[in-house]
Amino acid sequence: MTGGPTLDELLASSGHFADPGRRVLVTGASTPLGERLVRLLLTDSRVAHVLAITGEPAESFVVRDPDPDRLSVVQVDMGKERRIRNMLFGAARDRGIDTVVHLAQHRSAHAQGSRVHAFNVESLRAILELAERHPTIRRLVVRSDSAVYQMQRDLPVLIGEDHPLNLHGVLPQWVQDRVEADVTACARMGLSGLSIVVLRMAEVLAPGTGSQIFDYLESALCLRPAGYDPMLNLLTIEDGCTALVKAIFSDAEGVFNVPGADTLPLSACINSWGRVGLPVPGGWMTPLYRLRARLTGSDFRYGMNRRRFHYSGVLDGRRAREVLLYVPSHPIAWPGEDDAEGLSQP
Repeated sequence: MTGGPTLDELLASSGHFADPGRRVLVTGASTPLGERLVRLLLTDSRVAHVLAITGEPAESFVVRDPDPDRLSVVQVDMGKERRIRNMLFGAARDRGIDTVVHLAQHRSAHAQGSRVHAFNVESLRAILELAERHPTIRRLVVRSDSAVYQMQRDLPVLIGEDHPLNLHGVLPQWVQDRVEADVTACARMGLSGLSIVVLRMAEVLAPGTGSQIFDYLESALCLRPAGYDPMLNLLTIEDGCTALVKAIFSDAEGVFNVPGADTLPLSACINSWGRVGLPVPGGWMTPLYRLRARLTGSDFRYGMNRRRFHYSGVLDGRRAREVLLYVPSHPIAWPGEDDAEGLSQP
């Protein structure tokens, strides 16, 4: 005796899944990473439709020769649960979305307050709760950050997925929100009907991404604490999108580190960017960069980066390589790489 039709079969018969390809919703679609991901998905024959969620007016999201049958753009305030609900049970349900890729994060390290927290954390919590009751959504891919990991002298330099998280109470909201969002997603794994993946990405070194190192390198003179030259691992937008696509089409669940192709000392990073590095006493770093922020409006906060400027931390990407088949293959195009020394690319 056979059972009745499944939900997917009912949706297919009603015209929701006339095309069997994956139907993907991308939040944060107007960010550099989100925009590149949307464009990449539109070139993938396995994708039937992309629903791009942006905080900007929908008409400002421009794709060359857009196919209305494969791309929809909707403006949503991700800091408001009602707007998220309307989006999921409106546009997403109408288009039979089965996978949500959540990239929306406030990028400014100086932004703080309840509205920022709502955007960074409560939006993900709302997506989790609503998607569990959604008729078509089956998979959630969450972009997290390597900043969620604790870095200190007595911890391993090679950071695995079981490395301690940065749970100290006195932290900038930029870090606290990312840790809370990460833990919120991880806490639902195994308890939810959703298939949940959390990608803890290395820092994406590109403009407009909220990269602290990119802002740091905007100065012609880059100060660093004397006596320290930690190893950094940095990611390109191309490799970040590759990891996201791998996660979208995989059946795997859980937490995965996403390292970049470039691992190098801070001093080599400065040289490779064509900047001049100057070691100074560690106690000078915070007041000097605080003054820089006041004078130039820069976003780099040394206090938030102090540990990584003292202690090395490199993501271990073995699990992503073995399970998701993700291998970083797009090195950073260093402006001054011809003059760089000490560069190491695994």
